[in-house]
Amino acid sequence: MKLTILGGGGFRVPLVYGALLGDRAEGRVTDVVLHDLDAGRLSAVARVLAEQAAGVPGAPAVTATTDLDEALRGADFVFSAIRVGGLEGRAADERVALDQGVLGQETVGAGGIAYGLRTVPVAVDIARRVARLAPDAWVINFTNPAGLVTEAMSRHLGNRVIGICDSPVGLGRRIARVLGVANPREAWIDYVGLNHLGWVRGLRVAGRDELPRLLADPDLLGSFEEGKLFGTEWLRSLGAIPNEYLHYYYFNREAVRAYQDAEKTRGAFLRDQQAGFYEAMKRPDAEALKTWDSTRAEREATYMSENRDAAGAGERDADDLSGGYEKVALALMRAIARDERTTLILNVRNQGTLSALDTDAVIEVPCLVDANGAHPVAVDPLPDHATGLVCAVKAVEREVLVAAESGSRTTAVKAFALHPLVDSVNVARRLVEGYTAAHPGLAYLK
Repeated sequence: MKLTILGGGGFRVPLVYGALLGDRAEGRVTDVVLHDLDAGRLSAVARVLAEQAAGVPGAPAVTATTDLDEALRGADFVFSAIRVGGLEGRAADERVALDQGVLGQETVGAGGIAYGLRTVPVAVDIARRVARLAPDAWVINFTNPAGLVTEAMSRHLGNRVIGICDSPVGLGRRIARVLGVANPREAWIDYVGLNHLGWVRGLRVAGRDELPRLLADPDLLGSFEEGKLFGTEWLRSLGAIPNEYLHYYYFNREAVRAYQDAEKTRGAFLRDQQAGFYEAMKRPDAEALKTWDSTRAEREATYMSENRDAAGAGERDADDLSGGYEKVALALMRAIARDERTTLILNVRNQGTLSALDTDAVIEVPCLVDANGAHPVAVDPLPDHATGLVCAVKAVEREVLVAAESGSRTTAVKAFALHPLVDSVNVARRLVEGYTAAHPGLAYLK
């Protein structure tokens, strides 16, 4: 079975390959093709993968190419993990927004819109090529903003593109852990929303909802990441546990101030950190796997550090530093390839699951997965405050899609202006001016 990884020179690719090495079942991946526009990054990551595979019998063969059509042709699965504009682009997204006094995070607010406007045209081109060169392939989208990009690709690939994110999985795992659930895989997580905009409303074990027990115990509620980040009083008011990215909405002023006060934005930190890794990998004597692993550990330990500083949440729990998105991707791929039915929280077309949104809107929700793909599970309606936020952000995503398709600068301004975290039409105009000046990839906006 052939797996193509787009963005194959990306820093997190070894996580995916490492997970593949443990698979010995029938129907496993035998060939991995890495595609990237940067041959140097491809070479660096291929060296890490070679060290990972050393001594592992039957490790998937790895090839690398800068030819996209060659990479896609004959693929059974395509993992799309591209970053249009690179980390330099992310750093610019953050800085332009912060200069206007609004959030510049890569998937939320102004930064997420800018990233989406750069990424959607490229993702649509990939989707069209997959439809032509590998029509039977399943595309698993890692690319942020994951919900928006998945929806753009779904207009050309239908239900054969599925978006993934490890945030809901990590949240469910943390809740299960503090509740003392022996096997978190046996817990049903009632989670619904959009990517980076969802809520856990229940966690059922053997048919019993254990979330009320957590919400009723302030000490237990305050003992894990979200309790520290949001505060127990707010979580009890909501009657749910929000995805950590909702901190940007519920505590926006504090988050913006923390980002403005930080020595570097997250994108600038990762840009510099990963530049060090790729530079080190130019040395023939560099220990590839060791160098990558030490860089990865620092990356994960500093995840959302500004938000934790703003909330006084302290250091991140060591149990939360193990990643997880690669496990979600492989579980999804195996369920489809082998018809091993499972349940995963995924980004898929709504198909009537949330009544407030239309059928084609991509949402993040538990899905039953089998050989025919991912099927969203019916969920109860969201409360009004959550419905309002979900609908507002989805409306912004739709304006981004229109702007990306039409090249309309006016529509791009509208997308920024309608976002709940952008507080002025004039700010939206200045954001578009700033982003088009910073990113050659946005020159299509006229």
